Amino acid sequence: QVQLVESGGGLVQPGGSLRLSCATSGTIFMIWTMGWYRQAPGKQRELVATITSGGRTNYVDLVKGRFTISRDNAKNTVYLQMNSLKPEDTAIYYCNAVQGDDIATMRSVFGSWGQGTQVTVSS
Repeated sequence: QVQLVESGGGLVQPGGSLRLSCATSGTIFMIWTMGWYRQAPGKQRELVATITSGGRTNYVDLVKGRFTISRDNAKNTVYLQMNSLKPEDTAIYYCNAVQGDDIATMRSVFGSWGQGTQVTVSS
């Protein structure tokens, strides 16, 4: 079965930065578009960034210009560099393969989610 292991979260002050990693196994990583999701208390899980197998990226407006998604296909790893963090970025962050025509309507591919990594932005 596929495994998704997120890491790199932590507690940072507003304006700070974090770099998240998502290590994958159990499937052919290079063929999938990958995405980062986040889920804040009381909210649905939302997709915030995607990257295709060829490196094409997309972001929701709330994180555009602040977050950068990247991938290393040789290492089966996807990253999320988060800069200029805001308190509203506080959430558990998850990764998954995604499919669809637009980030607003893409859906996750793998039914099994990782544990996620907690990002807390607070002064």
